[in-house]
This record gives sequence, structure tokens and C-alpha cells, in this order.
Amino acid sequence: MEWVIVTALILDLLVGDPSWAPHPVIFIGRFIGWCEGVVRKLARTPAALKLGGIVMVLLVVAATYLITWGIIVLAYRVHHYLGIAVSVAIMSQTLAVNSLYSHAAEVLRPLRAGDLPSARRALGMIVGRDTADLDEPQLVRGVVETVSENTVDGITAPLFYGFLGGPALAMAYKAVNTLDSMVGYKNERYQHLGWAGARLDDVANYIPARLTGLLYLLLSPFTAGGFSGVIKTMWRDAPRHPSPNSGIPEAAVAGALGVQLGGLNYYGGIASYRAVMGEPINRLEKDHIRQSLNIMLIVSLEALILGVMLSWGLR
Repeated sequence: MEWVIVTALILDLLVGDPSWAPHPVIFIGRFIGWCEGVVRKLARTPAALKLGGIVMVLLVVAATYLITWGIIVLAYRVHHYLGIAVSVAIMSQTLAVNSLYSHAAEVLRPLRAGDLPSARRALGMIVGRDTADLDEPQLVRGVVETVSENTVDGITAPLFYGFLGGPALAMAYKAVNTLDSMVGYKNERYQHLGWAGARLDDVANYIPARLTGLLYLLLSPFTAGGFSGVIKTMWRDAPRHPSPNSGIPEAAVAGALGVQLGGLNYYGGIASYRAVMGEPINRLEKDHIRQSLNIMLIVSLEALILGVMLSWGLR
């Protein structure tokens, strides 16, 4: 199985998500939308919405796992090599190394050309915050935060579950992640219906996020912040993040680069302040995007090597 995952990561790096092939997350998202519609028709009270949300989460995750597992089993029954190819293709769709790199590069390219309006539009495609009035340091901050936070969701966590239970379990994790992104909001509309999805996402990312923190520490001596800067920032600032897991990679990258992340953002014109991560030792500049991408690539490689080593060691 480890060679399926290694090949899948290479495939993701080289090809990413082909525009001609619908991503599995699209179908998962449609199923979640359908389930939400059914729950809202049947549930009228907060308690009923919470119960419906729990049932929805169980149904979506179980269906994703079973359908993915069934496709792989059928492919293996047709031919062994077809089974391997399908497994690699599915596993590669759970990873987002290429996607993260490409989206960050779409912001970096106009920044290097001094084209702030284009950089703002590119950042607006990958973040929820308002970007129309952001200056260069704020644009850089948005990219670095996005790359760091999504390193767990898009790379190390899928690898963790892939090594643990194969592509089917990795895709089930993506279903959990999609549930959180669609219904896991702490607002009036989703505070009850999305409760289960948000909590399960926190649980699913708990171990991968902390393992990723250890991977950041392994490469920290080769960063501007060094080992002391990374571990101090993670220990002090990660708990301040509203997510119990996302603060770890964000604080680690802030410490590694010697920059300050977090702070004031606007969403639909409404101010939202997030606790700061790191110290402003260095002013945020364009090159920090490239550095954050290099860190992301190294952490991805570390996670892959660790997974292969543990797989061999447990035999």
C-alpha cells in the first residue's frame, strides 16, 4: 500500500486535479447538500437539527468510505493492475500539494510584477476574507496562512489516513473535511446542524496536526527562526487559534519565517480579529510565499517518508 501512496503523491505533484475530471469532493459536496435539505425538512428544533446533523455526518462519511472501497475492490477484480491504478488515482485526489502550490503561485506571480489588483483577485479565489484593499504584506500574510493551515487538511492528514487505512479511509477523511467546510460554521444557520461535522473534523485532525508539528520541528534548524523560534511560537501561540488544530501549522510557519501572522481581517465588510501567531521579526515580503511553499513541500516529503518507514516497521 505504501507504494500506492508514494505514486499518488508523485501523481499529484505532476498532474494535480485535472480540469477534465470531476473531483470526488464535488460529489461529496452535492451529497452533503442533499442531506442538509432532507434534515431541514424533517427537523424543526435545535435538538432535532443536532441529531439530524449527527446522522448526516455518519451517512456521508460511511457512504464515502464504502463507495470508494467498492470501486477499488471492483477494479482489483477486473485486473490487479487496474486496481492499483484506481487506488493511485483515488489517493492522489485526496492530496492537494499541487493545488496549494499553484494557487499560491497565482498570487505570487502578479505580486512580483507589482500588479496588486491581480494579486488581490487571485487571493480572493482561495480565501474567504475581503481582499480588495489589501496591501502587499497583507496579501503575503493571506497566502502564507492559507498554505500553512491547509498543509494538514490537504496533505499530511490524507497521508496519515492513507497509510492507516488506504485510499478509502483517506477519501472518508476528505468527506469529514468537506462537511466541516460546508456546514461546520458557528453561526445561526449551522450552529446546530453543523455541530457534529465541526467536532468530527477537530477529532480527525487532532493527531495529524500534532504529528505535522513534529515534522516542522525536524526542519526548523534550517529555517530563519530555527528550532527555538518554531517550538516557542507553536507552544505559545497555537492554543490562541480558534481551531484546536490549525494553530499548530500556522504558528510553526510563523516561527520558521520569523514573521507575524493572524490579526485583523474583514469578511463582507465586517471586521474579524484573529489572535496573532509569531513575532514581527521580519516584515512580510513576497519571498515569504516562496519560503512557505518550500516548507510545505519538505513537510510533505517528511510525512511520506515517515509513513513508509512506519509501514515497513510494522510488518
